[in-house]
This record gives sequence, structure tokens and C-alpha cells, in this order.
Amino acid sequence: MRIAINAQLLNREESYRGAGVSNYSQNLLTALGAEPGGHRFTAFVNDPTFDAANITLRRSGHFLAKPLARILWEQTALPLALKQMDADLVHGLVNVLPLATKLPGVVTVHDLSFVRMPEKLPPAKRFYLTRLCAASVAAARRVIAVSRQTADDLIGCFGVEARKIEVVYNGVAPHFRPGLAEEAEAFRRSAGLPERFLLYLGTLEPRKNLARLVDGYARWREIDPAARDVALVLAGGKGWYYDEIFQPVRERGLEAAVHFPGFIPSADLPYWYRAAAAFVYPSLFEGFGLPVAEAMACGTPVLCSDAASLLEVAGDAALIFPAEDTDGLVAALRTLFADDNLRQALAQRGLERSRRFTWERTARETVQVYTAAP
Repeated sequence: MRIAINAQLLNREESYRGAGVSNYSQNLLTALGAEPGGHRFTAFVNDPTFDAANITLRRSGHFLAKPLARILWEQTALPLALKQMDADLVHGLVNVLPLATKLPGVVTVHDLSFVRMPEKLPPAKRFYLTRLCAASVAAARRVIAVSRQTADDLIGCFGVEARKIEVVYNGVAPHFRPGLAEEAEAFRRSAGLPERFLLYLGTLEPRKNLARLVDGYARWREIDPAARDVALVLAGGKGWYYDEIFQPVRERGLEAAVHFPGFIPSADLPYWYRAAAAFVYPSLFEGFGLPVAEAMACGTPVLCSDAASLLEVAGDAALIFPAEDTDGLVAALRTLFADDNLRQALAQRGLERSRRFTWERTARETVQVYTAAP
């Protein structure tokens, strides 16, 4: 089977565009190239630096880095290219298929935040995603949802038939693993990080609930003397509407305690997870929540919200708090940092649970979807 893959959102630049769905695209393509079975893969990419064994890459011009140009290309030039290459199947890696082609299609949907939380996205982006995602899942032979949460949303919001949907979880790359304590300490010092810190890692945007995290952290410091020795590190590239995160830090006078190191390249992420006293992920809504799985794989105790997909990922291996309950967040922070045995138990359970999330498994199950699609 000759499979064409639209990977235009694969981006290796050091910004929020290089995380999330780009991370999915890079790791899936790499793992697909290692899959046995004789399938031939051709990926349409824009990034000039990406490469993957056994994947034929068709690189587009730099102009497709602009969203409007990419959207027009996907719906006009891509169908023509698919016809010329005589593909058997097309896979849209991020929510959208080329609607003008008659080829059988598979589309991966990462989340329906643009439907579930429309106020958290810019209007133009919300409009495009809603219209084209709805049309793409209707046209697709099979839809890959990255969590049961996303599958349920596809059924409830877009009326997708359950029989068309396959849940295929994301994976965790092999370099996310525990390290030696002395190596973590050496990295912490070299990076100028506080001696003890609570780490968040992800795009800085409203859906991640970071304003509540800052508020909860401030209140924890006010009532618990032990908290004053724990800094908060909010790592990640700026997404959209991010000033509502910086503003409460200034208003609460927390500039010395809250750190914003910016985007962290994937190769460096394990060092940040290992150096942290704990990892916190307070998101209001997620499609999957890969940072939770990555932190667990590094042996870092995890505190996360009760967003449905995060519960799928974390299971009983994280300390959970209600996403919209600041008091609950504060109580969870106090509990986590008051109990060394709890942190050790969470770290061990997290390691065990993270082993179920591999990109090899993701690729294998994705190929099974391809086989069932025509």
C-alpha cells in the first residue's frame, strides 16, 4: 500500500510550533519508517531539516509555512499531487483531510478544544478548525482519536459514527527516562534553576489554566512556610492570549519566584523533568497530555488536573485535583510537598504506567488503521 501523509505542521523550530502536533508528526513518521509490512510512505513536509528512514519526503516551499497558504495548498494542490503519485490512501496528521480527493482518507484528531472551549482560541483559527475538521471526519474512512476523550467528543460534537473511530494513544520517546541524581543536580546548577522547583511544561496559552496555577501557587506560599523554598517554573513557548499568565505574576509580586525560561527543545526536556521536585499540569482541557506521560517516564512525581484525557494518561500514578478548583490545587500542593513517601510512590507508579505509551505501539496501531480503511 502506498500511503501519502500530510505532515505540513511538522516544525522543528524552537517555539510552540515545534511542540504538540509537530512532536506527534515527527515521532510517528520516524516510527512508521521502522514498521515492517512493506508499505511505502510519502510525507509532505515543509520543514527543511527533518528526515526519517524509509520515508520519502516531498518538501514544499517556504511559503507554506504561512497558515493561509498551507490551508489553500491542502485543499487545491495536494489533491492533484495525490493523483499524480497514484497513492492508495491519504493520512492527515492534524485534524484535516484534502476534501477534493477521492482517495480513502484517515485523519488524526488531537482534540476539539476549538469546539469545547471556543473562547480560548483566536476567532479565525476557531472558524477554520471547526469547519474543516467537521468536513474531514465526515469524509474519512477512519478517524484516529488520540484519547477516549477525543473519541467521545467526535461522537458528541460532530456526530461521527463510533465504528469509524480508533483510539490510538501517543507515545513517549526513549530518551525520556530516569537519570542519576547527581546528573540532575549538575544540570540544575548549569541551567541556573532554583534548588527546588515545581515544573510546568507546555505552550503558554489560556487552555492550560496557568493563571489559576499562579494564583494557587501564590496562596500556597501565603499559608505554608514550606512553599517559600519551592519556585515555580513555567516553561514553554508563547502561544496566544499569554499576557493573562504574566499579568498575575506581576500583580502578586512573584517575579522572583516564578520563572519563564521559554521554549525547551525536545532533546533537553528530560533534564528539566528530572531536575524538578514535581511536575504540575493544570490544564482545563487536553486531547492527550503528552507532558504528563513524559514526566512520569523520567521518574518525576506528577500533579495534574482531572481533565478527562489526563486521567486516561495518568491513571493512579498522579495526584489529581479539580481543574477549576483553586482550593483543591492548593490542598494538593500542600499534600505533595509534605509527604516524601507519596512523591516516591507517585514517581514509581508513573514509571510503570509510562511504559504503555511508546511510539512503536502508536505506529503499529496506526498501520492497522490504514489496513482497515480502504
